[in-house]
Amino acid sequence: MGTASALTVTAAACSNPEGGSGGKNAATSAVVGIAYEPETLSPLLGYGKDGNSKIFDGLLALDAEMRLTPALAAELPKVTDGGLTYTYKLRQGVKFSDGKPFSAKDVVFTYRTVLDKDTNNPSRTELDAIKEVRAVGDDTVVFTLKYPYAPFDRRTVLPIVPEHIAGKQDVNTGPFTTKPIGTGPYLLTGWSKGEKISFKANPGYWGGRPAVEKFTMAIVKDDDVRATRLRSGDLDGAILPPNLAQGFAGDKGKKTHTAKTYDYRTVTLPTPNKVAGDTAVRRALDLAVDRGTMVDKILEGAGKPAYGPVPTDSEWFAEGTERAHDLDAAKKILDEAGWKPGKDGVRSKDGVRAEFPLWYLSGDRLRQDHALAYASDAKKAGISIKTQAGTWEVIEPRMKQDAVLAGGGSPGDPDFDQYLLLTSSLAGDGFNNMAWYDNKAVDKALVEGRESGDRKVRGQAYDTVQRELVKNPGYTFLTHIDHLYVVNDDWTGLSTQVEPHDHGLANGPWWNIQDWKPKK
Repeated sequence: MGTASALTVTAAACSNPEGGSGGKNAATSAVVGIAYEPETLSPLLGYGKDGNSKIFDGLLALDAEMRLTPALAAELPKVTDGGLTYTYKLRQGVKFSDGKPFSAKDVVFTYRTVLDKDTNNPSRTELDAIKEVRAVGDDTVVFTLKYPYAPFDRRTVLPIVPEHIAGKQDVNTGPFTTKPIGTGPYLLTGWSKGEKISFKANPGYWGGRPAVEKFTMAIVKDDDVRATRLRSGDLDGAILPPNLAQGFAGDKGKKTHTAKTYDYRTVTLPTPNKVAGDTAVRRALDLAVDRGTMVDKILEGAGKPAYGPVPTDSEWFAEGTERAHDLDAAKKILDEAGWKPGKDGVRSKDGVRAEFPLWYLSGDRLRQDHALAYASDAKKAGISIKTQAGTWEVIEPRMKQDAVLAGGGSPGDPDFDQYLLLTSSLAGDGFNNMAWYDNKAVDKALVEGRESGDRKVRGQAYDTVQRELVKNPGYTFLTHIDHLYVVNDDWTGLSTQVEPHDHGLANGPWWNIQDWKPKK
């Protein structure tokens, strides 16, 4: 939900940085509109940690079906010692885009640097299982784990950086953060903050030179502006909310691509807030909210109700934790807890009015609509919520006391979804645990789920987490959202993966743009 881990910081909308492909070179260049841009292009600071970074490769990659495939590794890892040792044989002949050879020392440098406490990587705890990483010659890397972390191989899609460049400068502030060198299918040609990120095909890419020679990501924060620029031909593709994507349904020159996701929208209920932190208020809001109507009216069916970070169709979802819309039950919870309605309908308890602000990101239509619907539902229960729009620079300092319409979610493993979101040890750590949620039973279950290699034990742990969220929901989960992309129908090879919250740059139909081919 925060920074590179769960919620990407948004830049201002751009003003026509580069027109759509058009003309005789239409099929060999593409300009797509995305809503967010990264804070950095350095994997050492969190960029590309879930793969598809364009500039870099990981040891492994995820295919269209989210299966692990070799990338910089020549084959899938050999797992021994009861899941405590992972051995990777490396692909031979790979070079960084500056012509220098890739080897095991670059892998060791990358992981050791990410794990260094002085490196400003917000996702470091995702690699907590690593005890040691070492090179065996130039072509083998061995990871030794502290505990049998079941999804460890999925964490090795982390992009690998060149030690001979990144190792000679300040990892947090050096030029590599904005001018990176990698082994990936594309080379960075320019990054105008808040405007665009431009790439060109890497002629020496080990996987073969991409057919799309030029690729530009236009940073367009506002949904309506993105749709307008796509319609005018200024963009070749864009991510759009459902109501705007529908406007292109009759355009025969464009196709809409739908991606299933783990991407949820949720309202943070910060524990330090006297109202939002009250368990009765939290439970009442969980029942007062009409998730089904949000899916039908806001998402126009492109999604499903959310009751926690785990989607209802996941094998890890705890059956029976669904919460039906029940306004009468919500009112009863508040009545019994001493929250009594005033003359204006707003409840109060011990002189404290049941009201708090709810912030959402400016220009984000889906967040705005979710926030307004949530506030409307809460009002019917006697809770006054004032919605306010702002940038992350405005919102972030207020997150300890004010609610936020936030997003998050990561496929692959329940640890990815839940640890950063819920563990009390990360309360207030940037965009990790934005609600300052503190539940000892959840903390214990998160550790059990993370450190056990036993599928049954892990299932019981994450079942506990989800059932604890019913008893004391530090967040009101609203919906899981399908991502919709509208793209000019000029290429073959387009597909989508199951996507995380952090989408647009790494995901979307251009996750594998290096494999696109022009239509003949």
